[in-house]
Amino acid sequence: MNEQPPNLSLLRNIKIALFHLSSGMADVLATGLWNRIMISDLGFSATPVSLLVSLRYLLAPLGVWAGRLSDARAVGGYRRLFWIWLGRALMVVSMFTLGMATAALVRGEQVSLVHWLVITLSLTLFSLGTAISGSTFLALIYDRAPEHQRGRAVGLVWAFLLTGFAVGGFLFSRLLRPGEEASVLNADAVQNLFIIAALLLGSLWFFSLVGEERRSSGAVPRASASISLRADLRLVWSNRQTRLFFWYLALSMIFAFAQDAVLEPFGGQVFGMDAAHTTRFSAYWGSMAILSILICLWLRRRFERLTDMALSLIGVGILVFTFALFAVSALASIRGLVTIGLVLLGIGLGVWNVGTLGLMMDMSPAGRAGTFLGFWTMAEVIARGVGVSGGGIVRDVVLMTTNTLNLSYAMVFILEALGLLLALWVLSRVNVKAFQSEYDQQASDTAAMLAGAMD
Repeated sequence: MNEQPPNLSLLRNIKIALFHLSSGMADVLATGLWNRIMISDLGFSATPVSLLVSLRYLLAPLGVWAGRLSDARAVGGYRRLFWIWLGRALMVVSMFTLGMATAALVRGEQVSLVHWLVITLSLTLFSLGTAISGSTFLALIYDRAPEHQRGRAVGLVWAFLLTGFAVGGFLFSRLLRPGEEASVLNADAVQNLFIIAALLLGSLWFFSLVGEERRSSGAVPRASASISLRADLRLVWSNRQTRLFFWYLALSMIFAFAQDAVLEPFGGQVFGMDAAHTTRFSAYWGSMAILSILICLWLRRRFERLTDMALSLIGVGILVFTFALFAVSALASIRGLVTIGLVLLGIGLGVWNVGTLGLMMDMSPAGRAGTFLGFWTMAEVIARGVGVSGGGIVRDVVLMTTNTLNLSYAMVFILEALGLLLALWVLSRVNVKAFQSEYDQQASDTAAMLAGAMD
């Protein structure tokens, strides 16, 4: 029997959630602001920019490695915090260097190999830090909250993540626009923004988790230490329900986030919105996502039928309608639909996040939380990276073949709606109870094989 951790108070939950407040702001910096400056203001192609932004998703397999190590041993007396703080330190360093390189380009310096090397190294460090700290943070929440509080813990943490999008969108747009002239991009403002962001986010990442993990001796249970990474992953993949859940995560992430690198440029190039305005896109949809998460958490405590599965189905359904609306906006050049789409995007992402994150916890058994959550995080993050880069590539390919800007963005949104319909179908075939039953049997068989090998 695994001992349940003590209850997690609401105040401690909020303190931990500040970690993802800064994560949301960091996401705005990388995929809402930096890509907009590079594509719309400086005129670089969307393909290399979206590929660089998606590096943090493509390095996600390192999250499985870090999650498994955090399951098996402690470093400096800490299982989870070592990896979390190491990853976030790399991200802080990357913000300084990325800001300096981007500001140099805004000043009009001739683009050189050095600029691109610094940008590539910065985003590689950012990506590496995200990969090794993301899954271990989820594992820390799993360890920190008893089973009956994990839904609230994860929901509140993700509400703060989306709050970070809203706060980051507002704050960064103000820092980017120190004067009255919003249409002129100021290099000093860009550089100062990245420096302030690095200091602010680094401080929040540290404060939010101080004291949230007890030091341990580093002793490893014999069974946990004996199972190899390959055996762990085989155990995950051999279960039919985990395979279905994997495909749902992959499809929903690819097609929900294909807009990530093109949504702000869409507003800038199709409707002529300035950088300060499009940076606030995340504030619009982020605010609605926060509201929808809080409402979902309140309703779920009162209605037993509003399960994680039901919320996931509802959230994805809303996103299908949202991207269909964005496609109409692009094809018909209806600017008013953009605001409606941003509101629906926030509602859909909020409901979807609560449901899908709850399912990730449900599909992660005790004793293997770091490994399973690392696997789910890897699946969703790699898929999100494919979506982010794929959205930029689709936009460029359609633009080159048709020379029609509106159609190039509309095609991204149409593909998102169709892909999410497919994700809905896969999700309808997932059975959490069947997974738990099958996993218990597989775990028993694995333990028996290990015991036989040790005789």
